[in-house]
Amino acid sequence: MPRSISTADGRSALTAVRAASASNEVPARTDLATAVRYLLQLLAEKAPGHSVEVRVPPFGAVQVVEGPRHTRGTPPNVVEMEPLTWIALATGEQEWVDATAAGRISASGVRADVSDLLPLRP
Repeated sequence: MPRSISTADGRSALTAVRAASASNEVPARTDLATAVRYLLQLLAEKAPGHSVEVRVPPFGAVQVVEGPRHTRGTPPNVVEMEPLTWIALATGEQEWVDATAAGRISASGVRADVSDLLPLRP
């Protein structure tokens, strides 16, 4: 099991990513990775399960939402997006419908819409 990210470390990384983004700078890779993984961790805590895989390459992926367990190959329900989109969705800075319309989310499978779980409000 991966090491948990503390609330303090997660919030600190989110603050650093937001500050960099607000000044049109590229966030530090370590801050971006920590923020993404922290928010994925919160999602997994909020909706434990194995029926949907949420991927935020290259930093992480989690299986969430109760339902059939997936064990081999590509899961039938997959959501994938880039790190800044994930952070914006998870923190409520962007709506699922807007990110989807803009082509920022790739979602496949009948259970892949996880918008009802967002924002996480860390």
